[in-house]
Amino acid sequence: MSGDAIGRSVIVTGAGSGIGRAAALAFAAQGDRVVAADLNAEGAGGVVKEIEEAGGTAVAVTGDLSDQAVVDRVTATAVERFGGVDVLVNNAGIMDSMSAVADVTDAEWERVLRVNLTAPFLLTRAVLPHMLAAGRGAIVNTASEASLRGSAAGAAYTASKHGVVGLTKSLAVMYRKSGIRANAVCPGGTATGIAVNADQAAHGPAALGPHFVNLGRLAQPEEQAAVILFLASEAASNVNGAILPVDDGWSAV
Repeated sequence: MSGDAIGRSVIVTGAGSGIGRAAALAFAAQGDRVVAADLNAEGAGGVVKEIEEAGGTAVAVTGDLSDQAVVDRVTATAVERFGGVDVLVNNAGIMDSMSAVADVTDAEWERVLRVNLTAPFLLTRAVLPHMLAAGRGAIVNTASEASLRGSAAGAAYTASKHGVVGLTKSLAVMYRKSGIRANAVCPGGTATGIAVNADQAAHGPAALGPHFVNLGRLAQPEEQAAVILFLASEAASNVNGAILPVDDGWSAV
């Protein structure tokens, strides 16, 4: 990556594991200062320790990002410790149980939408005043293969990730004249710890089963992180509103 990225203030959510961890490590490796936000204190602390042992700068913030108080704490940490927010990576998310619409409970629907869509909205809203004041900023959202089709997850997850795409495109249009770019990656199958607790005999998993034959190669988190870094970099200065599959061609099938 080009040297112009060095020293930025970067927030990465879901930084304790998987794609978020890989992204946090990659940003820090090029000299950026990272706020590693995660629900899991051990995970967030672990990635900060890795970054610091490698000579980088990072701080952990633990909490549920669907809680406005936690969002405020994450934003304040970036501003107070690192002087602002240059890059926001909305990566934290949870999976659903692959349920079809008729089988989705209120609790599942509300929790998945709250974590996957409302939390990125809350954090984006919180950092925008700082990006607007600086006249620049890059937002990268982690959408999903499920944001491109109806056959990659259950109803709640699919709806939440389609919403992330809509949020990304709206941001790109509304803030492009303010020096702020918003893009999204759409990972296909990736080796992460995200949990899927599905009843394979239920209608949703049974209906989705045949659609996974073209899943493609399982990606490593670092492969997703590399694309996130690109979208946040000056090398992508004219890339705005892009919804980029990173899925070994699954979306092309």
